[in-house]
Amino acid sequence: MTVIEAIPQIRTTNIEESIDFYVDKLGFDLDFRKGDFYAGIKAGNSRIHLKLADEKDPSITFVKQGNHVHLYFFARDTPAIARQLKTKGVSLLSEPHDTDYSKNEFKLEDNEGHILYFSETLGD
Repeated sequence: MTVIEAIPQIRTTNIEESIDFYVDKLGFDLDFRKGDFYAGIKAGNSRIHLKLADEKDPSITFVKQGNHVHLYFFARDTPAIARQLKTKGVSLLSEPHDTDYSKNEFKLEDNEGHILYFSETLGD
C-alpha cells in the first residue's frame, strides 16, 4: 500500500466562521467549497477538510482536559508566525517556547475550540 496523503476532517457548527478563521486569521488558502456544508483548506503542502455538523466536536473537551492536540503543524520561524497571528487578533494559549524534545512551539484554539500546535525543530 502506498499512501499519498492523509487529510483530517474538522467538525464545525459554523462553516463560514471556520473558513474565516483558517483563511483570514491563519492565512491558509481555501482549496474548495462544496455547498454550505463542506470546505477544503490548504496549508502549505497539507490539507484540512471542514465539515458542518449540528454539534461541536465531542473530542474538544477530552483534548483540553488531557493537554492533547487536534492538529499539529510543522512550520518555520514559529516566533514570527505567533507575532503575525496576534496582529490578526488570534489569541495564543501558549507563547512560542523551546521544549525538551527539541522543538519551538506554541498553541492556539480555533473558532470551535480545536487545539492547534505550530512547531519547528530547533536547529533547522
